[in-house]
Amino acid sequence: MNILKEINQTAFNSSIEKALVNILYTYNWLRDKTQDNYKPYGIRMQHYNVLRILKGKYPEATSPGEIKEVMLDKSPDLTRLLDKLVAMAWVERDICSANRRKIDVKITKKGLKILEELSALQKKLYAEFNKNLSPAEAESLSDLLDKLRN
Repeated sequence: MNILKEINQTAFNSSIEKALVNILYTYNWLRDKTQDNYKPYGIRMQHYNVLRILKGKYPEATSPGEIKEVMLDKSPDLTRLLDKLVAMAWVERDICSANRRKIDVKITKKGLKILEELSALQKKLYAEFNKNLSPAEAESLSDLLDKLRN
């Protein structure tokens, strides 16, 4: 559906305003769509992002600072996110043996299993989106978003 209809507007002041409002609207739409995948696990998109980052480092550990650098949403309280994942036994957090002032964070076997389940759900969702955009359109959209941020 057209963004004007979605938000019950008749016009925008400019094309860039329309595009930016559409990006924000689409982000929230996408967040709501993906949240259905995370809800049964008691987590949010940010937890999933942390698990994916840790899997990328696996079997090595990484620091909270390194996680924060590459998170998609840099605003959340990473300590609180990690606390929840540790409580669920999906992540381990230990004092670094080489530097006692540093914390090592590592995904557990249980976390890897949960991430595999979540990733399968995400792939199903991505397949739905493939019906709306061709691979070339998806590449073009991604390129345009990269261009906007430059």
